Amino acid sequence: MRSMASSASPKGIAAIVGVGPNLGRSIARKFAHEGYTVAILARDLGQTGRLSIFADEIAREEKAQVFAIRIDCSESRSIKEAFEGVLSLGFVEVLVYNAHHPPSWSPTSFADIRLDHFDKSLAVAAVGAFHCAQQVLPGMVERGRGTILFTGCSASLNGIPGFSDICCGKFAMRALSQCLASEFQPLGVHVAHVIIDGIIGAPSWGRTAWQKRGRVDGPRRGGSDLLASAHPGPIGLDSGDRRSPSSSSSSPF
Repeated sequence: MRSMASSASPKGIAAIVGVGPNLGRSIARKFAHEGYTVAILARDLGQTGRLSIFADEIAREEKAQVFAIRIDCSESRSIKEAFEGVLSLGFVEVLVYNAHHPPSWSPTSFADIRLDHFDKSLAVAAVGAFHCAQQVLPGMVERGRGTILFTGCSASLNGIPGFSDICCGKFAMRALSQCLASEFQPLGVHVAHVIIDGIIGAPSWGRTAWQKRGRVDGPRRGGSDLLASAHPGPIGLDSGDRRSPSSSSSSPF
C-alpha cells in the first residue's frame, strides 16, 4: 500500500469504495482529475497488488494523490480500520459506495440460492453501505457539507426472477440512501442513489445469457460522468435517485 504520510487536497478526500477495473476505477480517475485526493478501497483478494497498481496508474495520469486501502465491506472491523486510514489523510468530502458481492451471471432458482450467498449479498450491498456512511457522516455534519453517492442498478428498482439475493441487497441500499437523504440534507450533506444500468465489462458469456433473456442492450458507458454530475457543484442536484439517461429498465446490472 502507498504511504499515507501526505497532505490532502484542499478539496478534501474522495473515498471510492468498491474499485475494480471498470466503473470503480473510472470514478476514482474522474475525482482525481477534478483535484481531489482519492482513496480507493477494495478487497483486492487474489489480485496481488492490483489496487496499488490502480492507485499508481491514476496518480500518474491525473497528477493527483491516490491511496490504496484494503477493505472487506462484509466485515465491520475491516471497514472501521480502513476508514481510520482514510480519515488520517484528511476530511472526507465525497464517499462513493460502489461495492457489491459478485453476482452470478445466470439466474438461480430461488430454492437453490444458498443462505450464505444471500447473507453475503445483503452484507456487502446494504450493511457495508451503512457502516461506511457511519464512518464519514459525523465529519460531514460537523462541517455542514459533504456528499454520499450509492451506485445502484435496475435490481434496485425491480424484482428479477432468479436474482432475489442481488435485488434484496440493492433494494435495501436504495432505502438506506433515501433515509440518509431525508435526514441529512437539511444539515448540508447531499445523498444520492445513482443507477448505472447495464452490464459493464461482463464476460461475453454473461452478456449473451442476459441478451437471450431480453435484459441487456450492451455495456453502459459514462458511469463516472454520471456519478460526478450527482456531486453538487455550481448546479445542484436534489437528493434521491439519479438514473443514467441511456438506461433501460429491463437491464438488471
